[in-house]
Amino acid sequence: MKTIKQIIFLTAVVFLAASCKKDFLDKAPSVNLPEEKVFSDPILAVQYADNAYNFLVNDYARFNTHRGITGQAADEAVTGNNEGSINTLTQGTYHAHSDNFGTNDISYVYARSYAGIRIANVMLSKIDGVNWPAINSPRDRVEGEMHFVRALLYFELIKRFGGVVLIDQRLEANGENDFPRNSYQECVDFILKDLDAADALLPLNYNATLAINNGRATVGASKALRSRLLLYAASKLNNETNDLNKWKLAADAAKAVMDLNEYSLQSTYEDILNVPTSTEYIMTKVRGPRAPDGMMLDFVMSPGSGGAQGQLNPTQNHVDLYDMLTTGRPITDPLSGYDATKPYVDRDPRLKANVLYNDVQWQGVGVKIETWSQTSSTGVKTFGKDYRENNPNYTATRYYCRKLWPEPYVRSLPNNRALLNYIYFRYAEILLNYAEAQNEFSGPDASILNALNLIRTRAGMPVFQTTNASGAGYIANNKDDFRIRIRNERAVELAFEDARWYDIQRWKVGPEIVAKPMYGMDVVKNTNGSFTYTKVLLPIAMQKVFLDYMHRYPIPRNEVFKSKGKLIQNTGWE
Repeated sequence: MKTIKQIIFLTAVVFLAASCKKDFLDKAPSVNLPEEKVFSDPILAVQYADNAYNFLVNDYARFNTHRGITGQAADEAVTGNNEGSINTLTQGTYHAHSDNFGTNDISYVYARSYAGIRIANVMLSKIDGVNWPAINSPRDRVEGEMHFVRALLYFELIKRFGGVVLIDQRLEANGENDFPRNSYQECVDFILKDLDAADALLPLNYNATLAINNGRATVGASKALRSRLLLYAASKLNNETNDLNKWKLAADAAKAVMDLNEYSLQSTYEDILNVPTSTEYIMTKVRGPRAPDGMMLDFVMSPGSGGAQGQLNPTQNHVDLYDMLTTGRPITDPLSGYDATKPYVDRDPRLKANVLYNDVQWQGVGVKIETWSQTSSTGVKTFGKDYRENNPNYTATRYYCRKLWPEPYVRSLPNNRALLNYIYFRYAEILLNYAEAQNEFSGPDASILNALNLIRTRAGMPVFQTTNASGAGYIANNKDDFRIRIRNERAVELAFEDARWYDIQRWKVGPEIVAKPMYGMDVVKNTNGSFTYTKVLLPIAMQKVFLDYMHRYPIPRNEVFKSKGKLIQNTGWE
């Protein structure tokens, strides 16, 4: 593949920083250095290795920089904007756009992953020749990081594309570098080998007070990646015969992270992306303090509250996934207590933490989100500050995404800053991974309930229980019912964190979930100040297409064309 051919040594070196005191994920470009100079100096060698982290996915908006996240491809959100990248997501026409800026989650991730893999391969090939210091040598850590980063980059590739080309050696720019794809299982085995090496070399933790350690890999991160990798490998997309041993491996991998006793759920959920450190964080990219610009200003924030284009609009489909608080039951359960005339009353507190809905307090005492419309007796229509009819800059569903819009982000305030971290791994995911894998392997047991109920308790929800059919949090004691509740818990707990879309793909349920009718909410303000809520079908332009072959992305077409027939396209995208 020509993209891989063109990534030569100096491409990586150009990212090296002039000072090692800066966060290694935010280094400014420096001058080109000859290879001999870099690997004769351990400080420069470490900086070269650190640069591999720059090629990891590290933020939520990727489909079109500021206007598209994986949640918009799934059932989490839609937008009223009809630009090319949004239509690509809605219509599932990734193939037609996979070579351009409009689908960064395909072409951008593909190219950058191989660029990062190149750096890791070069560093691993040179590591024995570096004149490492005799005391406090970073050699083992650097080697462990290169195995981890390469493993994570390959995982990001195979979760999107299935089997990809495995490269474990340095490739020369002018060499013959076109290779056929390896099988998915060969890729899994390769990644596992890298993670075994990383486990033996990485530290359990770092001095968290040093910015240079922000986002570095640890043993916990390596084991967390193994948990996610094996969960995906056990899922239907990659395990059509439902080999139960694969589920056992996935459960054991999650349990290994739990048994480290290094992580625990933080006490609060509503600020899970907004704290500098947390007992729950296994590996994060601490993003902040950010100003209210870029993704927030141009994508998340309501124009009525100071944003430019509030186009990340949670669907009613997503909102309906949140259980009732008092009974702990889905709103579709006749015993739940749900009242459609008061749709946000007595709901799972994570709804308020993840989604902004009409009349909820926001950014000040007495200040509320207003997504209502009102028609006077003379036919004049007025709107709340956060909604305009048929205006794509405002919400298309009457909802905004709170999780990616920290409350301190008020555009009108000078020097306004807040944290909005990108989370690679957090402990709640590990608990959910364990619950899913163990249930698929053996069916319900006490350990699954324990894992799920840690999360439910932190959220303030009634715990799941299997003994009292009329009680709060009741769940039938069988594998199928547990599967439904576990998947729902993932959708709610990990909402807008880059998980739902890939869960849908690995479960092979896109036609059942993504192609399902998408709904929003109509909100009418009555003359007495009350509101009437009516669930409404969204316009046809916001309904989504998903066919079975779309559970994997297409390989970027330019890569297929340049491979001279060696790189076989995924089925359905030919």
